[in-house]
Amino acid sequence: MKLLVIGSGGREHALVRGLAADPSVTEIHIAPGNPGMATQAICHPEFTALQDPIAVTELAQKIAAELVIIGPEAPLVAGVADSLRNAGFAVFGPSAAAAQLEGSKAFAKEIMQAAAVDTAHAETLLPGVSPKEIETALNHFGPTYVVKDDGLAGGKGVVVTTDRATARCHIEEVLALGNPVLLESFLDGPEVSLFCLVDGETVVPLLPAQDHKRAYDNDAGPNTGGMGAYAPLPWLPDDAVARIVEEVCAPVAAEMVRRGIPYSGLMYAGLAWGEDGPAVIEFNARFGDPETQAVLALLRTPLAGLLNAVATGTLSEHPPLEWEPGAALTVVLAAANYPAAPEIGTPITMPTMPSQQSDTAYILHAGTALNAAGELVSAGGRVLSIVGKGADLAAARENAYALIKEIKLAGSFYRQDIALPAVEGRIQLPS
Repeated sequence: MKLLVIGSGGREHALVRGLAADPSVTEIHIAPGNPGMATQAICHPEFTALQDPIAVTELAQKIAAELVIIGPEAPLVAGVADSLRNAGFAVFGPSAAAAQLEGSKAFAKEIMQAAAVDTAHAETLLPGVSPKEIETALNHFGPTYVVKDDGLAGGKGVVVTTDRATARCHIEEVLALGNPVLLESFLDGPEVSLFCLVDGETVVPLLPAQDHKRAYDNDAGPNTGGMGAYAPLPWLPDDAVARIVEEVCAPVAAEMVRRGIPYSGLMYAGLAWGEDGPAVIEFNARFGDPETQAVLALLRTPLAGLLNAVATGTLSEHPPLEWEPGAALTVVLAAANYPAAPEIGTPITMPTMPSQQSDTAYILHAGTALNAAGELVSAGGRVLSIVGKGADLAAARENAYALIKEIKLAGSFYRQDIALPAVEGRIQLPS
């Protein structure tokens, strides 16, 4: 099977790594890709029109791709999957209409209300509202304020704060961009990320994971696209995944079918596990980054065949998924000044000993590039993802952190507490 993957980050590198291990795959193309993928795929660094449906379709035709996998959210919302399907390609990724589940938080709230899915109370503020109306809306929330940009923000459009002035400032910033704002009630309880493969009303869950969003240890600092993640979750109840599917993902998938916009692709439910169980924080319409790196590290089922089953409408016929025992986590190495104004173009020195990269500890590229001299340099805020695997989370942590210490990138930083609360048994479910 000849594949085309759209994207260039750590999520896409994790996908490429998994796809390359599938014996049914004969060739992988990725546009634009990054230097770390070059040994497993044919990169197209000149291709930058990821959100142009016609350009992506023409590239797929030139390559004669048998399956196209769309990694980022923006091309999905832009209708790239629709254009490819209209041209006869098998595509992993929802239509533009279905991708509004991520593209518009207000739309997602509407779907959840219709499907009777538990989620936070929300109010929408539109551009042009007066300062008095903003203050009135804020009066309905707190003491913890959740302010969301109702659109695509790369995982960084949310502010969670107990400071009313900070909340108001973010509202004003988003409205100034011409985007609506969602104010939400704060959902208490530990967060859970669950990826589900969805083909109409067929829903197949992957392993649950947990993301670490804040920039620094102990959940300090600004919100980011994600500084690390781990899977599975030892503190989660045994019936949790089944409950999330039954109470959240399956009802949403059924509601999408009822509306004539069936979902096909990856449905990512971001949840808080409270006293009454799962409540939805947000949905994404694609594999999440960095949870993908941890979850796919444990998948034994051939990935290309699995994604192709979704793309061709045969997921209900696919055999049950197989997983490796143990645990996996990923730690993100971030550039200096991330997430505000990350420094790019800084040289990266990678480990030289082959034994330092193995099946239990390896590096995935995210924001990297080659400069004019052919040196590997930083090219984004989240530069590398270091994946560790082990018999349990403690072993996986040890493997990942041993490897990340061997990487040199001036000014870079990483969190040292990824999965540590779970390892130490400090995560408590509300009762």
